[in-house]
Amino acid sequence: MAELLKVEGVSKKFVSVSGLFKRQYTVVSAVDNVSFSVSEGETFGLVGESGSGKTTVARIALGLESASAGRVLVEGVDVSSLKGSGLKELRKRMGVVFQDPASSLNPRATIGQTLRRPLEVHGFSAKEMDMAVEEAMDKVQLNRDLLSRYPHQLSGGQQQRVSVARAIVLKPKCLILDEPTSALDLSVQAHVLNLLLDLQEQDKLTYLFITHDLDVVKYVSDRIGVMYLGQMMEAAPVDDLMERTAHPYTYGLLCSAPIANPRLRGQRKFQLTGEIASQVETYVGKRQMRQGITGCRLRTRCPFACETCAQNRPELREVSERHFAACDRVPLEGLPFSK
Repeated sequence: MAELLKVEGVSKKFVSVSGLFKRQYTVVSAVDNVSFSVSEGETFGLVGESGSGKTTVARIALGLESASAGRVLVEGVDVSSLKGSGLKELRKRMGVVFQDPASSLNPRATIGQTLRRPLEVHGFSAKEMDMAVEEAMDKVQLNRDLLSRYPHQLSGGQQQRVSVARAIVLKPKCLILDEPTSALDLSVQAHVLNLLLDLQEQDKLTYLFITHDLDVVKYVSDRIGVMYLGQMMEAAPVDDLMERTAHPYTYGLLCSAPIANPRLRGQRKFQLTGEIASQVETYVGKRQMRQGITGCRLRTRCPFACETCAQNRPELREVSERHFAACDRVPLEGLPFSK
């Protein structure tokens, strides 16, 4: 299948300058040389702890943030090259669903006004808007009577389904879902996830699914990318990543998930210990700043770290078919991939 979304070596650094005569540059590396692609009709899950850079990648893909390096291609077109009408057309092809539906919906607008707004921006007629809004409400399984209500009059699950309806009302090809179920109860989460899967099958949608919930990403994704402190650590098809984990960070994430069976909870787990490396660096000059951070970001917590891990930054390499890991020491004894 053709690639719909492609992220190539994207980095995002937030820089602040201090000092009058001797300039100091404080740099926060939110995203550091991240690459992946999503094919048409596929769901690519992006997993990682809070602060790993997942949402920043999504904002760059939507054109809401500019990348410090690298590029994002949507159907072969560089997002950073788009302005005005070109960027407006991109927004028509890409929808987004945010984490908290209550804060992402305008409290002063009715549901009908909220769904009509994207259509107004793109110049739809009144008749076309009415038809598109009703179709979107039907697809997310909401009664049309809710169109006259305000967000605070809806439950959390209904609010999130309105957010999904707003994202699909322009009939985009790709949806970016930024933790769409984390603010919902478990039973409502399942309902929303099944709805998203049904919509994907009906409309051949492509999903970039951002979450920190491993069970959710396993349920909805075809492939998974694991991020840590702005870097991509591992990327693989979902079953391969879960059963033949290659990177210590991914294995640490999987072992940190709660175990349902009470008889197995006492078993010793693989743990990542030590201090988390800082994403904030201070440089005296621009030349030093351009060199960036050296070494593996996980080395301060990884039990397999050696001297070379502090000197060389490992790049994503293919360790088996379609399975990539950013670790020069793979396979590591003690991880499923070594079996």
